[in-house]
Amino acid sequence: MGNGVEWNIGQLLSTSSAYWRSSTVHAAVKLEIFTALGDEQLTVEEVSKKTGAKERGLAMLLNALTAMGLLEHIESRYKNTRFSRTYLVKGEPGYIGFIIMHHFHLVDAWAKLHEAVVLGGPVEKRSHGEEVERESFQMGMFNLAMAIAPAIAAAVNLEGRRHLLDLGGGPGTHAIHFCLANPQLKATIYDRRTTEPFARKTTERFGLADRINFIAGNFNADPIEGEYDVAWLSQILHSNSLEECQALIEKTVLALRPGGLILVHDFFLNDSMDGPLFPALFSMNMLLSNHGRSYSEKEVYSMMQLAGVGDIHRLQFQGPNDSAILCGTA
Repeated sequence: MGNGVEWNIGQLLSTSSAYWRSSTVHAAVKLEIFTALGDEQLTVEEVSKKTGAKERGLAMLLNALTAMGLLEHIESRYKNTRFSRTYLVKGEPGYIGFIIMHHFHLVDAWAKLHEAVVLGGPVEKRSHGEEVERESFQMGMFNLAMAIAPAIAAAVNLEGRRHLLDLGGGPGTHAIHFCLANPQLKATIYDRRTTEPFARKTTERFGLADRINFIAGNFNADPIEGEYDVAWLSQILHSNSLEECQALIEKTVLALRPGGLILVHDFFLNDSMDGPLFPALFSMNMLLSNHGRSYSEKEVYSMMQLAGVGDIHRLQFQGPNDSAILCGTA
């Protein structure tokens, strides 16, 4: 079988119905069930009073979450597991509900994947509100980046580098951890104006507001102001077409001082474009919303080479979902 996967009917049906489980988690986070429970052990009636949900449906949801191992059921009361208490209670340092809500906001589009395949491009999806979707996306990216940014900062040698450009840096998670790992370094986040409040909030939270600044702009249309000796492009190529990626890398190289580093972090496909699994699925996520896709390491290597980048190599880093880093010198 392709990619060594041996399918059976059970696996096929489990995959086909997998959205039942994800929808259960989405509903629980949306209704703030875990947050309502906090450190307490509550009855269905007590959770109902806190969330405003009717007891009949709520009991089913609490039992399903218990069956999934996200809650514990003790006689007539429910409580968070240690995992849920750590990651699903709003306001806790480990809370990752923002990225879960971002996934929830994508459900309508994924239900129209067959239309997107026929059209070869994005489909219309239900709006959950611009501000709500923006917060879920920006802070969801913060949730994901926080899990790997320290390891990336440790894997990238920035000794002697003074000024880092975090292109499309969103809330600035990577800029923050690069600065924490390199006391001599300052950073500039370049992203859209609507992203700035999230970046300001996170840099202040880490005590780095004096070392990390923000430039507002559209990196596809506007020039990149300033001069840098290292540029970090994390998870932005996949949102752009091949031509836009090429132009963006060339524009970034022009903003680098001679000998400056360019680092491209993304989900890389293999050369035959049919794996690994997550980058292949992620391409369809891009199909639903824009004209980007996952790119192979070979494609990105060629983009960098055409932009005049030398000494291109892959760093010794392997992130979740097959993310990797290509490094080169301007």
